Amino acid sequence: MSESPVPHEPPIYRRIADGLRSRIMAGELRDGDRLPGENALMAEHDIARATARQALAVLINEGLAVPKRGSGVYVRLFKPIRRHGSRRLSREQWGQGRAIWDADTRGRPFTVDEVEVTRENATEDVAAVLESTEVWVRRRRYSVDTRPVQLATSYFPAGLVEGSAITQADTGPGGVYARLSDLGLPPAHFTEEVRARMPRPREAGLLDLPGGTPVIEVCRTAYTSGGLPVELNEMVLDSAAYVLQYDFDA
Repeated sequence: MSESPVPHEPPIYRRIADGLRSRIMAGELRDGDRLPGENALMAEHDIARATARQALAVLINEGLAVPKRGSGVYVRLFKPIRRHGSRRLSREQWGQGRAIWDADTRGRPFTVDEVEVTRENATEDVAAVLESTEVWVRRRRYSVDTRPVQLATSYFPAGLVEGSAITQADTGPGGVYARLSDLGLPPAHFTEEVRARMPRPREAGLLDLPGGTPVIEVCRTAYTSGGLPVELNEMVLDSAAYVLQYDFDA
């Protein structure tokens, strides 16, 4: 086997991955197609199994392919969701009964499942943000084009939302921000913190993430015009499924 790289050329596993990526981008290999397996790559390129495995791992880690146990590695093409930081949270969006997700998906089908709504004692960190020791918690998973893309956990001060639709699975048109407005607590200001990390086992399972795929964690706090915190939302996004867009004035 000859795997010694030519000077100034990338390693052979990178070149193999580049070739497969080009075929995917050109449409020769489509979403759901099976990629050449380790044995096929070994025979075609005269390489060791470890090198073939490295080549496939490059595409898996880029989110372009997904391994299926006992079956092989398959193309995983997905049009990224463009998450516009300010547009999706505008009063014009939820104030007219539209879901925030309508701004993200722009007509693509999305679903919400794994919905869980409970009243809990706040953790120290949540209590410090919301200034409340008891909270209503909304946990859910979002899928776009049948692919799980985001987990979200929202916390609300229990004393502010008790008895409202926010404590129900279905919050109605416009979602929780419209219901906060109904309570006289419309969000007027948001802060978001964004960081990348590797997923925890439960997150990787719920989002069906291939090994090595990082997630984007977004932590958002919503405030009324008087500065009262009314929601803390912790979101975990499949990094391969999103483009984050923020607009700024100079």
